Amino acid sequence: MTAPLAERLRPISMDDLIGQEHLTGKGSILRKAMEQGNLPSMILWGPPGVGKTTIANIIAHTLDLPFYTLSAISSGVKEIREVIEKSRQQEKAILFIDEIHRFNKSQQDALLGAVEKGTVTLIGATTENPSFEVNSALLSRCQVYVLKPLQQNDLIALLHQAIEKDEWLRNHSPQLKEVEAMIRISGGDARKLLNLLELVVQSAGANPPVIITDELVMQVAQQKIAIYDKQGEQHYDIISAFIKSIRGSDPNGAVYWLARMIAGGEEVKFIARRLVILASEDIGNANPNALLLANAAFDAVNKIGHPESRIILSQCAVYLATSPKSNASYLAIDAAIAMVNQTGDLPVPLHIRNAPTKLMKDLNYGKSYQYAHDYENNFSAQEYLPDSLKGHVFYQPGKNAREEEIRKFLQIRWRDKYGY
Repeated sequence: MTAPLAERLRPISMDDLIGQEHLTGKGSILRKAMEQGNLPSMILWGPPGVGKTTIANIIAHTLDLPFYTLSAISSGVKEIREVIEKSRQQEKAILFIDEIHRFNKSQQDALLGAVEKGTVTLIGATTENPSFEVNSALLSRCQVYVLKPLQQNDLIALLHQAIEKDEWLRNHSPQLKEVEAMIRISGGDARKLLNLLELVVQSAGANPPVIITDELVMQVAQQKIAIYDKQGEQHYDIISAFIKSIRGSDPNGAVYWLARMIAGGEEVKFIARRLVILASEDIGNANPNALLLANAAFDAVNKIGHPESRIILSQCAVYLATSPKSNASYLAIDAAIAMVNQTGDLPVPLHIRNAPTKLMKDLNYGKSYQYAHDYENNFSAQEYLPDSLKGHVFYQPGKNAREEEIRKFLQIRWRDKYGY
């Protein structure tokens, strides 16, 4: 036994694949394209461990074509061009790119010509929405297939298939008395599920049969792996604890929950994205640099990737946790949206309307508008809200040093109108 169980059991035909019947079942669109030998370049989009790599391998095995694999984490334009040149000499080949969403624009552009001419049939795998992560030129040349999360009955069938087909498992005669813990910990990821099954059987000792219970699985899991379900309840509990630790100005809580997510394999871009949101929602103008740093951290995480991105995320989390806090801007926009929903499309006051044509000027668009820079302190106390909302306050500065300065600024200009 050398390869992990998930790799040993990887199907080589569509009939052996569990799940994704909408794409791979008899009469399905992808299966028909494969059977007719008319396979388009494609993006397989779905959660981790639901069959993206397996489907690519099945296609290559079934069509008996040269099959090249690149990882977007470790491959660049040079490796792409080398594969394209090999494919050109062989007339036709399949290029599988795992985590294609991690390719930058120049790497994706290097694929365009070969995909368009049919030199290679591209199969890209991604856990991210391709409309956001794959550039439009490449996306327009590919068919996007959406893979669904595996259901509980799929996962149970997968466990039984493993016990039936794998020689090493058969020798240990595992019996599935309870499966809830394995299914919950794996989070719908077939690869995690199979490797956890193997780990549990290994840990149970050499005397068959191995009776698999939830208690046994939890004991093994707590000793050997970080229990973290990226799709389930714990995902939301831990990101909640992380955000609340930063909001509560506790850097120790922040780095602990960050470590839990990293150890559990959380997508680092998801963490970085949440930090950008927090920097505006919970810190805002109490420290405007927080948003700049969080955005820089998001960019850096995209460039660096795992595992070094943990350092960047830690720096950002600690900075945000130790920054002064304000949710004033967050409250302001929500209050304004609530007012819009309540009052509808109120007319824009004539004096601040745009007036690019003579007709608009004749209708008094822009009439009496006071250009702020023509006045002392670059300020004119004219009306900017619809008539029915005159004097309504949406933004109240927070109680921190930076926003106290903002409050003083507003008091000098708007005390009489807004009561700052």
